Amino acid sequence: MGKSGYDDTPMLPNSPYCVHDHRRPAPAVVTPGSDNSPPSDAVVLFDGTSLDGWQSADGGDAPWQLADGYMEVAPRTGDIVSTAHFGDVQYHLEFACPSEVKGESQGRGNSGVFLMSLYEIQVLDGYDNPTYADGTTAAVYGEYPPLVNACRPPGEWQTYDIFWTAPRFNGAELASPAYLTLVHNGVLVHHHVEVLGPTGHRGVYRYEAHPPTGPLRLQDHGDLVRYRNIWARPVKGYDEG
Repeated sequence: MGKSGYDDTPMLPNSPYCVHDHRRPAPAVVTPGSDNSPPSDAVVLFDGTSLDGWQSADGGDAPWQLADGYMEVAPRTGDIVSTAHFGDVQYHLEFACPSEVKGESQGRGNSGVFLMSLYEIQVLDGYDNPTYADGTTAAVYGEYPPLVNACRPPGEWQTYDIFWTAPRFNGAELASPAYLTLVHNGVLVHHHVEVLGPTGHRGVYRYEAHPPTGPLRLQDHGDLVRYRNIWARPVKGYDEG
C-alpha cells in the first residue's frame, strides 16, 4: 500500500506537520467500554473488589466500607485519596446518595469529589432539595452552579464524567488556570469553565503553586454516600502518543 497522505501541503500553525501529512502518527487504538466497563486504556481506580488503590487522606489505610461492588463513606473516619496521581485527565465515577432521606440543604447526602485533592465538584442529594446554587449537586463548590439540575432520586446511581485541564505554574506564579467540563447523568452541566482557584466553604481561595499531578479525593461529610466504577484516562496532546 502506498503512502496515505501528503507532504506538499501547507504547514499547520505551531505544528511540525503539514495538512494531511502522511508522516503524522496515527491515533492509538482504544476499545470503548461496554456494559458499564471502562475503555481499554483506562486506569481503573475502583472496580468494586478492593480498596487497594486508596488510602486515608493522612496516609493510612482507607477506612471506608466495601460491599456489593461499591464503597461507602464511613462517617467521621475522614476523606480518602487515590494512590495514583493525575494532571490533565478524564474521570468517570458513579455515586449514590442514601435512599432514606434525612436532613435538608447541605445536610442531605453530602460528599465531594476533589480533583488534585484541591478542587471540589459537589456531591449532594440535590433532588427536590433547595440549597445555595454554588453548593448543589455537580457545582464547582463555591464557584459555579451547574447549568441545570440533572439529579436522579435519592438511592439511584448517578454518573459524573469529568474532563480536567490542570493549572500550570511558572515557579510560584500561575501560568494558566484549571479548566473543567462536567457531564452529570449524560447532561452537560459545565462547559470548559475557568476554575477560579482551590475551592472551600464561605471564601474565595487563590491558586498556590503545587505539583503538576495530584490524587482524586473523596470526601467524608458524615453521610452514607456510595461510590463505584471509578476510572481515569490521562489526557495527552495530539502528537504525544
